[in-house]
Amino acid sequence: DGAAHVERATIAFILATTASKTAEAAVFITSDAALLCVKGGADGLVSEGLEPLAKLIEQFVGNGGKLWLCPVCATVKGISAEDLIDGAEIAGAPKTMAFLQSGAKLLA
Repeated sequence: DGAAHVERATIAFILATTASKTAEAAVFITSDAALLCVKGGADGLVSEGLEPLAKLIEQFVGNGGKLWLCPVCATVKGISAEDLIDGAEIAGAPKTMAFLQSGAKLLA
């Protein structure tokens, strides 16, 4: 989820940020959430009572977390590698599946 459902996106990044404090963590970004990977894309997105989404994403990346943006979603949204925030890259399901097969745990 992205700007269309900020609370869900925020909860996902609370989990991801917490995981990234003690483990290697990655988030596979798809659909509307693709715009969260674009510079300024999370600015101003705040769900009542929760931390700003941009701050959580910054913390996640600062902890070494990786953002993998679906290549198809990037194409559909007109996003190029130059548009991405630090810590984000265009990387597909094969990279995500390899990460899981290497022993990573899935939080959903």
